[in-house]
Amino acid sequence: MISRRFWLSTAVLALTVSSLSPVAASAAPRPSDAARSLQRDADALRDAGVTGVAVRLDTPRGTVTARSGVADLDTRRPVPQDGYLRLGSTTKTFVATVVLQLVGEKRLSLDRTVEELLPGVVSGAGNDGRTITLRDLLRHTSGLPEYISDVFPKTDAQTYLANRWRAYRPEELVALALRHEPVFPAGTRWEYSNTNYVLAGMIIKKVTGRTWEQEVHDRILRPLGLRHTATPGTSPFLPGPHATNYQQFAPDGPLVDTTIPYRPFDSGADGSMTGTARDLNRFFSALAGGQLLEPAELAAMRETVPMPPDSGHPEGARDGLGLFFTPLSCGGGYLGHGGNGFGYELQAATTTDGRRTVTVSAHSRSADPGVAARQEDAVRGLIDRALCGRG
Repeated sequence: MISRRFWLSTAVLALTVSSLSPVAASAAPRPSDAARSLQRDADALRDAGVTGVAVRLDTPRGTVTARSGVADLDTRRPVPQDGYLRLGSTTKTFVATVVLQLVGEKRLSLDRTVEELLPGVVSGAGNDGRTITLRDLLRHTSGLPEYISDVFPKTDAQTYLANRWRAYRPEELVALALRHEPVFPAGTRWEYSNTNYVLAGMIIKKVTGRTWEQEVHDRILRPLGLRHTATPGTSPFLPGPHATNYQQFAPDGPLVDTTIPYRPFDSGADGSMTGTARDLNRFFSALAGGQLLEPAELAAMRETVPMPPDSGHPEGARDGLGLFFTPLSCGGGYLGHGGNGFGYELQAATTTDGRRTVTVSAHSRSADPGVAARQEDAVRGLIDRALCGRG
């Protein structure tokens, strides 16, 4: 674990500074504007009620990091530098990248239907795989219902604690979702559904004969040297060092340690990966910079559709294939994907050329809608200023 060892260095530092000449002392490095801005924004997120915050910004001029709050409320230890994180739905960008690589290899087509790829899997309650394309799955225009409410029917700590160890197979999750009617006819609207990416993972296995985890490892993690990123499946344990995640299940209720994830969801291709901010920035920079996809497939990934005002995304944001586009206040926009679960939120974002990349991790979530909105606004402002290069 990396930490600020002030208790070990205070005396030595005081002695060293007292022995420096005025010229040498004045030459000590000072935080850059970017570092000060990032730290202010991390502190603002802490002040909005987040227990622990970590930020990493990578640019052509170097890396800037900021941490605020504590890693856990009992020991009050600092948030670890480049600690391990749950990536949540950011997993979807890795999965979409593998699918588009297979498209580039002519082993898949974005216009093939789910029925062609997974015969008989999507049917019932009005759901029809013959009308849904692979493109619809990746950009959430399938209209397929969400399975989350089936595996977490009541939002309280008791449900989390009672069911967090249970795991489902992908086929079981899809079957649960398909008990419900479609939200809309495929291709006519947009609505986020984790079911889409459970199916995408199943399609990868059908086409390659290997799991989506194996394909992500061999096609992305190994070539990019992302040694601290993993596809742990239903394994509930996060490598150390890491911060503790806390979920508030009811306004004014206690913070519950939810570092052990709720395995009934986000345990597959829709959100199971873990990693570090260093690795995540490397991935998004490489993706936007054209290192993982050929130009045609990268262009397809970046073809976006509008989202409704109540989507939870900033005004003007649009959804591509496993990748969101969000406008920047300084012009242009950024590409990225977020992930969240009980007790954590993560946002990874990169400029469209991949030259500036930032990952923000917040290690608690509030049940108070007003507090949650303020925290979300703080994250968005941080990303905007980091990628616009404002001090």
